[in-house]
Amino acid sequence: MGIAIITGASRGLGASTAIQAAKRGMGVILTYNSHAAGAKEVVLQIEAQGGKAVALELDVSKVGSFASFRASVATALASTWDRDRFDALVNNAGYGAFNAIESVTEAEFDGLLNVHLKGPFFLTQALLPLMADGGHIVNLTSATTRVATPGAAPYAAFKGGLEVLTRYMAKEFGPRGIRANSVSPGAIRTDMTSGAFDQMPEFVTLLSGQTALGRIGAPDDVGRVIASLLSADSGWINAQNIEVAGGYII
Repeated sequence: MGIAIITGASRGLGASTAIQAAKRGMGVILTYNSHAAGAKEVVLQIEAQGGKAVALELDVSKVGSFASFRASVATALASTWDRDRFDALVNNAGYGAFNAIESVTEAEFDGLLNVHLKGPFFLTQALLPLMADGGHIVNLTSATTRVATPGAAPYAAFKGGLEVLTRYMAKEFGPRGIRANSVSPGAIRTDMTSGAFDQMPEFVTLLSGQTALGRIGAPDDVGRVIASLLSADSGWINAQNIEVAGGYII
């Protein structure tokens, strides 16, 4: 099934994707920024199920570090799998920030830009020499690109840019047989969002009421979709944005 690199996989959607991919027989290189303990726990879960995984540190906002990260990937591929190529890249790492347009600072704007658009662009560029022909890229976007959510303007704008970039990746990498798709989650309860949801249960009720299936999502709702996209069964899906939101505001 190949080897996948999944950024921001120490928790939440990334962790779920890593575990789901491993369940389907893939080797996993997962990255973390500050949550090393979480990354180690994901690796242990994968190994307990008979899979192979390696955790590498990466800050996707620091483009200057990507060359050394690529070298670390090459070392991990050789030492763990006796290979020099990987097969899939999931650009998942990110964070949320909500602020009205009139109050957004340049630092907040730049932080979101660097992580959600600039980082995936240049990380993909840096890793392309190590990606096998016939590989697959999945970029994580957001339902906020379709449904305008007050306070999410910069975040949604950069996720929208990532959707466009995904189509260009599919076009430009097509000659190598590399597919590129984006996955657009709706509201998801993760360890990062649970605190806010618990403090504002009325918000959960609102979001659930706006969703056809009557609830907010869980990480595995999204992780399973991403893992399935990486499989041969999805080999003819390309240049698409797939919203995984239970029918949010339809």
